[in-house]
Amino acid sequence: MLLQTPSHRLSVVVPMFNEEELAHDLIDAVQSALMSYPHPWELLVVDDGSTDETWKRLRQRAQQVGPHIRIIRLLRNFRQTAAMQAGIDMARGDVIVTMDGDLQNDPQDIPQLVAKLLCEDLDLVAGWRQNRQDGLLLRKIPSRLANRLIRRVSGLEFQDLGCSLKAFRTGVLRKIRLYGEMHRFIPAWMATVTSPDRMAELAVSHRPRTKGQSKYGISRTIRVLVDLLSIHFFLNFGTRPGHFFGGLGLLVSAVGTLILAYLAAIKWMGEDIGTRPLMFVGFFCIVSGLQFITTGVLSEMLMRTYFDGGQSLAYHTRDLTTLDDDAGWHATP
Repeated sequence: MLLQTPSHRLSVVVPMFNEEELAHDLIDAVQSALMSYPHPWELLVVDDGSTDETWKRLRQRAQQVGPHIRIIRLLRNFRQTAAMQAGIDMARGDVIVTMDGDLQNDPQDIPQLVAKLLCEDLDLVAGWRQNRQDGLLLRKIPSRLANRLIRRVSGLEFQDLGCSLKAFRTGVLRKIRLYGEMHRFIPAWMATVTSPDRMAELAVSHRPRTKGQSKYGISRTIRVLVDLLSIHFFLNFGTRPGHFFGGLGLLVSAVGTLILAYLAAIKWMGEDIGTRPLMFVGFFCIVSGLQFITTGVLSEMLMRTYFDGGQSLAYHTRDLTTLDDDAGWHATP
């Protein structure tokens, strides 16, 4: 039984790409799950540049259901992370729930995620697919390996970082920007703006895909690994890149200095060092160290610009209809 949740407005964000078979089903499933929800809510479905009938079917069904179903169309396929960020930017709720558009996430789990978030005063509640209905070789095994690696890099003890079904406090979520494949690592990025103690997991249902085909295969592993390196850097040196590059530069310069000092000593003792490869290694280390230190200084300047200036968008949309803040919500009579 759900606890009485504080008053709030809920936005559900769902990116979709070439899911024409599921367009109507998705809207109907969310509508059914939240029909009796006691607080105002809206559904934002982001069509990520689909090349099939997804946009047409989403728009048609939204017009039939009501103005609380909002369809956002991106100009081209910007990929899942950018589509999710577009929905987050345009959501108006105090709480944002994200989920996949393939209906393997069950919209019936949304109320319990939101209840845990608000009643326990958290900033993030992530779904945990304890009984995944996916293929073992291409989905389950890579996911387990990725989760183990992400836990080690990020220090977060989440069991299922790849589950898209998550509930967020809007004010905290908007302190980060998503790009690349970052939607898989949102808890790790959230740890840069809030305490891990304000994040939790909750077991949720997971259903087999009944229509269409998965748009994501084993090839995403390479992109995930690259983004994982970015996470490691930002978590440890995001606000102080000069410490990383400067420390590396001082270390390399110290090695070069020791090499040249050694060569100077044996030169003083009368040995010929002009043809020794070690001398070139020493000079190379000194020059490389100076380059690392200079890179650190430039990185510090860039980070100051990043934090002080505006940020460009990772997506572009078609013309949108502007809604008043109090318009376009579903409210239980």
